[in-house]
Amino acid sequence: MHTTKLVILGRDGILNEYREAHVTAPEEWVPVPGALEAVARLNHAGWHVVVATNQAGIGRGMIDMAAINAVHAHMNQQLMAQGARVDAVFFCPHTPEEGCDCRKPRPGMLLDIGRRYGVDLRGVPLVGDTLRDLQAAVAAGCEPHLVLSGRAAGLGDEQLRQTISQVPGTRVHADLAAFADFLMQRDHVADSTAGGLA
Repeated sequence: MHTTKLVILGRDGILNEYREAHVTAPEEWVPVPGALEAVARLNHAGWHVVVATNQAGIGRGMIDMAAINAVHAHMNQQLMAQGARVDAVFFCPHTPEEGCDCRKPRPGMLLDIGRRYGVDLRGVPLVGDTLRDLQAAVAAGCEPHLVLSGRAAGLGDEQLRQTISQVPGTRVHADLAAFADFLMQRDHVADSTAGGLA
């Protein structure tokens, strides 16, 4: 059992609406409907929420550290207004060409989160909207969850099946709110079962 209840979320397409051109300013960070409230519900149920996001726009010179900090300050304000919080934001600033270990689908960023929190990542849910999110989850030992609120929304049924088939054990949810419903229900069942065994 984890002493810390931890959920790892991707950012773009999960918390905020995905933009092809990158989020480069606070006003471009637009929450996915219901996502902030979902984080609040997770928090209130005792879950620590951490964001893990690829931000290649930094490596490409499209956004600098001051701008990314401003975007995340805006994100945190929006979360606070809903009684929600994320504990930390981990991000990879590198381009795919740099071949770093922290850019998803590699697990480096997730392993850093595990070390920071002193948590064994086995069974820690990771919520993403791309195949590389799911691949990173499995590489780090996390439990893969795909939401259809971001880039995966454009997948046809067959593409979605192919994506899921590449990462066995993936669970699919309409959005972060539906994922939160799933997690709360599973928690409730687990608590009921544990209570019955006492």
